[in-house]
Amino acid sequence: MSKTPDQSLLEALLDSWDRNNTILLNLLHALPVGGLEARVMVDSPSVAELFTHIHYVRMVFLSEDAPEFAKELPENEWVDERDSGRIAEMLNESANAVREAVKSRVETGQEMNLHYDHPILLLQHMIWHEGYHHGQIKLALKAAEIPMVDQEVGPLTWDVWMRKN
Repeated sequence: MSKTPDQSLLEALLDSWDRNNTILLNLLHALPVGGLEARVMVDSPSVAELFTHIHYVRMVFLSEDAPEFAKELPENEWVDERDSGRIAEMLNESANAVREAVKSRVETGQEMNLHYDHPILLLQHMIWHEGYHHGQIKLALKAAEIPMVDQEVGPLTWDVWMRKN
């Protein structure tokens, strides 16, 4: 059975969200030793805190816009979590919840509760927000003199966006 253009478009948008999370996880797992502790400046958030902030923001917007998909809201926004496995679990949990919320709201034609004119705008906001922090993470690593080489991290990040399935 062929897919309608709307189904195909929704699947492509959800795939972009999945790729965004894959890129964050790849970046997390590729961090050099000491990477989670890196900061741009002394009073800047650590790389670990940037990752946990991303999870927190996802959860807050879900609780406000699609509470039926929200998971437990973390107590703190900027957690200096040093277990990369735990950070990955958090990112996967919130990414899946955002995905399911947007998918459901689009398929049922239900608006978001508080923000956004359309559920897809939540995905676009999250991708923009997370790309911003991706740049901050790479800058923090440079400031800590443990930069990630583009030849090594490129296939884990940019190539994920451009890969055809």
